[in-house]
Amino acid sequence: MQKRKHCKNPSIKAVAEKGHKDYVYVKLSVWNEMIRHCKNELPYEACGLLSGRKRKLETIWKMDNIEKSAYSFAMDLDQITNTIQLMEKRKESLTGIYHSHPTGLPYPSKEDILNAHYPKAAYFIVSLANQKPIVRCFRIQDKSVYPLLIKVINE
Repeated sequence: MQKRKHCKNPSIKAVAEKGHKDYVYVKLSVWNEMIRHCKNELPYEACGLLSGRKRKLETIWKMDNIEKSAYSFAMDLDQITNTIQLMEKRKESLTGIYHSHPTGLPYPSKEDILNAHYPKAAYFIVSLANQKPIVRCFRIQDKSVYPLLIKVINE
């Protein structure tokens, strides 16, 4: 198996340089559970969906990484469909997608960019390469990556 490199991607646009600030708001409980899920899935990449209203991420949906890989992830389409139906019952919508990079940096890989199919979703990457997890967030549209600023909020 070939190791996938997770390096800072030159296609990432420096939104902050343009004076544009785009925020995503995450409930503290969701933030903590997302990091805990990623740690618990080591040595594999963890993955999941986040739902809420507008840019506020209120609910975490842990998904199975059907690839069981330390360098990639994939979600089961039936599990995604069922989860989105549960979101709709809660009057929430898909607002985010997360996965971990167990040994890599928190930047989208080429595979992450190619497989980003939800342009309105915030893409979170949790790096577990160091003792303290590092989380970054991006919007991925038309194969371009835009950093988002994260605001963790109390319930």
